[in-house]
Amino acid sequence: MGLFRRRPKLPAADRPPLVTDERVLAWAATGEGPDGGVVVATNLGLWLPGREERMGWHEILKAAWSGRELRITAADRVGERDGYLVVADLPIQRFLLLSPGELPHQVRARVTKSVAYTEHHALPGGAGRIAARRVPGVDGLTWTVRFDPGTPGDDEAVLAETDRLVAAARVATTPADL
Repeated sequence: MGLFRRRPKLPAADRPPLVTDERVLAWAATGEGPDGGVVVATNLGLWLPGREERMGWHEILKAAWSGRELRITAADRVGERDGYLVVADLPIQRFLLLSPGELPHQVRARVTKSVAYTEHHALPGGAGRIAARRVPGVDGLTWTVRFDPGTPGDDEAVLAETDRLVAAARVATTPADL
């Protein structure tokens, strides 16, 4: 008998509606009573209890693991500029995982792998984070800006500087041989 026990297979009743070429990487039941559910990580994203659709890895701004609780902060698309999206934090979703298995590791690895570029910049009246993310099935990078709380994201000077910073980041991340 081997040293490692194989994790039980995800019960069919808990299996999300996967698309072609989507595969389950890890899963864990939530410890939230009879209304609990299952958190499922796939190669394309994260299926959360109470959601009808998968959350892509590129849509997760922050993921934290306390040893018992998985905390997910997803992006809320609040605007669109030429060449990038403006996003804000949605409320943190918390999932108590009593037997997490590989789920926290997979979430961290997949969210981290989706990030191709990230840099925090000072802006007039505040600051913001510019990020480029890899999106499965999409050629190139998807660019986002998340303004820090209190930064006037509708101010013309802030937007002009943000446009300039995103353009410079795009040039800096484009391979020279293309």
